[in-house]
Amino acid sequence: MKIVQAPDQVLSQKAKPVNKIDKDITSLLSAMEVALDGASDPEGVGLAAPQVGKSLQIFIVRETPKSPLLTFINPHVEKFFDEEKKLSGAKSASGGKKKNVQLEGCLSLKDIWGVVTRHHAVELSYQDEKGEKHKEKFAGFLATIIQHEYDHLNGTLFPKRVLEQNNQLYKSVKNSEGETEFEEMSI
Repeated sequence: MKIVQAPDQVLSQKAKPVNKIDKDITSLLSAMEVALDGASDPEGVGLAAPQVGKSLQIFIVRETPKSPLLTFINPHVEKFFDEEKKLSGAKSASGGKKKNVQLEGCLSLKDIWGVVTRHHAVELSYQDEKGEKHKEKFAGFLATIIQHEYDHLNGTLFPKRVLEQNNQLYKSVKNSEGETEFEEMSI
């Protein structure tokens, strides 16, 4: 399954809810996992259905290559948290800071990066791949990934967040040693 690149129209549309988790959805999830696992340079940590050309409210995340794959179907943000002290029971493998600021990229925007400030944590209601309903809190890097993928379901790509926050966009390039470097882009 190929990852769709901007400016494909499916990336700017609000995704449709999944009415029934059937064999087609299960097959789509399997294909998305293969696409995510196959992403390199950069390595992917999340993938939304619109990124594979399907306008459906589905995304998958894997915080690290060894982390379990998490599936989110028909997700809904219940609440955002910006301070650690307000959290209890949030899933996070990476700990966190008060402000979750880091260079963010996207598998659908090759070589484009930006500084995005995300909420430290998010409470999300969603269904898993078996159709079971959940309501959980996620923090740190996992919360960042979830917010990025959730934006995809609403037709928002991360450069919009960069520009809204008056932050900087970068283009990644390989230097003569083959290492990745980041050059500021004029906006």
